[in-house]
Amino acid sequence: MVVTFFPSVRVDPRLTLQRLYLRPPSRKDWAEWAELRSESREFLLPWEPTWPHNALSKTMFRRQLAYHSENWSQGRGYAFLIFRRVDDALVGGLTISNVRRGIAQSCSFGYWIGRQYARQGYMTETVIGACDYVFEQLHLHRIEAACLVNNTASLGVLKKAGFHYEGLVRGYLKINGRWRDHKLFALLREDFRPPQGG
Repeated sequence: MVVTFFPSVRVDPRLTLQRLYLRPPSRKDWAEWAELRSESREFLLPWEPTWPHNALSKTMFRRQLAYHSENWSQGRGYAFLIFRRVDDALVGGLTISNVRRGIAQSCSFGYWIGRQYARQGYMTETVIGACDYVFEQLHLHRIEAACLVNNTASLGVLKKAGFHYEGLVRGYLKINGRWRDHKLFALLREDFRPPQGG
């Protein structure tokens, strides 16, 4: 089977923000991605599903690319890596997943950031930019995001981006080997304040 990585779509595959830009991952990103994830392993493990033994291998990365490419081509989801504009350094990733059309017109956000780039406002900038992308290019109406109840950094990001707390979801996701409660947040198109400038 021949896999086409991120074929032409109806939406722009690149987002340019004030300090960052987002684009779909490609095969050439593997080494930098694996290095950042490896350096940030202990920082990320408490907030993510259990990593398989080959989580950082080139084979696993290519499987993820194929999965993301299929989702992109079918309009089910959009995966991005996040880079710093000043030096093209990879700082993290964001995925727009569970895209639902019809009467729902909604999606979910998931994101991660490298340890050395945390608490510099990069993820807040990314989430706000991705919200603009979802509402203006994907023409969706609702974005959901969930985070662990003790993930104060992620809670801060969502609040700064304008998300509203909707409630506690028990045993929502299996994180680091355990089913964990999450706080569910959402943002509606009519509540979003687009970023100013560029």
